[in-house]
Amino acid sequence: MQVSIAPSKALGGAIRLPGDKSISHRYAILSAIAEGTSTLKNFSSGADPHSSLGCMQAMGIEIETSDGEVKVHGRGLRGLRAPEGQLDAGNSGSTMRMLSGILAGQPFASTIFGDESLSRRPMKRIMTPLELMGARIEAVDGTYPPITIHGTRDLRAIHYQTPVASAQVKSCVLFAGLSCEGDTVVTEPLKTRDHSELALREFGAEIRTEGRMTTVTGGVELQARELYVPGDLSGAAFFLVAAMMSDEANVVLYDVGVNPSRTALIDFLVGGGGQVKVLDVRSAGGELVGDLRVRNSKFQGGVIEKGMTAALIDEIPVLAVLGATSEHGLTVRDASELRVKETDRIATVADNLRRMGIQIETAADGFHIPGKQTFRAAEVDSFGDHRIGMAFAVAGLVAEGGETIVNEAQAASVSFPEFFATLESIRT
Repeated sequence: MQVSIAPSKALGGAIRLPGDKSISHRYAILSAIAEGTSTLKNFSSGADPHSSLGCMQAMGIEIETSDGEVKVHGRGLRGLRAPEGQLDAGNSGSTMRMLSGILAGQPFASTIFGDESLSRRPMKRIMTPLELMGARIEAVDGTYPPITIHGTRDLRAIHYQTPVASAQVKSCVLFAGLSCEGDTVVTEPLKTRDHSELALREFGAEIRTEGRMTTVTGGVELQARELYVPGDLSGAAFFLVAAMMSDEANVVLYDVGVNPSRTALIDFLVGGGGQVKVLDVRSAGGELVGDLRVRNSKFQGGVIEKGMTAALIDEIPVLAVLGATSEHGLTVRDASELRVKETDRIATVADNLRRMGIQIETAADGFHIPGKQTFRAAEVDSFGDHRIGMAFAVAGLVAEGGETIVNEAQAASVSFPEFFATLESIRT
């Protein structure tokens, strides 16, 4: 599918975003192993979290969906049934990595596969701790999907130090810990987003966090809940950047998740001169929710490195677009993780920037983009990666010389099926 993006001098209006993808995944998985029926409101419309729902259905969980509301009839930690066929994670690395933690403690074998993109993403980082806990796992070339998990009721609690800062790896181990006797402990090199910890607490798990160390006590039955999924801050990033780059903009985004482990994006934008304000902060299911107001801004640029890189890893493609128009440009370091996302995002960002006349210097773990550059309309490609497609649609809004064509634009449906319609709605 191709989408044409015409330039726009002004943006304005108010929008609501689909439910946060990361939180939706966790609610889908945990509600299925809780006792009773959970109601999940504003559940993500993206394909990825629905892959998590589909996998739970394949293991005997009854699920009802209607107008953004999902009812999950949980069967408890021991209530999952062996699937009749392979579990389909689609494009979702989150589904594959986090669900593996649950499957490691089940008394059956299960195979999870994904699409072509997911089949290129390494899974060794979750296989290693799960094997230490007693599960047996098979994978293509020892690391790539499909992966087959031979679960066990005799899973062992461990203290695991993650070699990389990854919320998905942490979540996988904590979810496996639910099936163990005693305490499972995860220590991270850098603190990552804490959606799993908050969700586990909401569902009644015994969980404690001290700095970079998180402990979950196994054998505690989770209980069904009624929960609201905040709007996705990673999805908001595209509209924040679009408004900041516009000649004139006043856009409000309602009910956005502003979990402190995710708001590095807002801190980075405001620190560089972005006119972004967080309004009316309140709590929903342990998560903080607020409204964001953003206006056109003169962004200075900056450096993303070390812990900031881990905190902004999903937003870096669209921040690269913003960096090109900033005063001093953007430098990204310590981002080798970008090489193993849905695409090699360093390569795909660089490819599309160059098509649009933007200079970029790449490195093994990042890139540098000089500032004060001008986008030229061009034909770009999502390469099947939702964040790449959406980032360069935003670039098309400020490109000179006509319309920008985004190829494989359907990739946005992985996280934000309404993205292009929502972008069109704020043109003024």
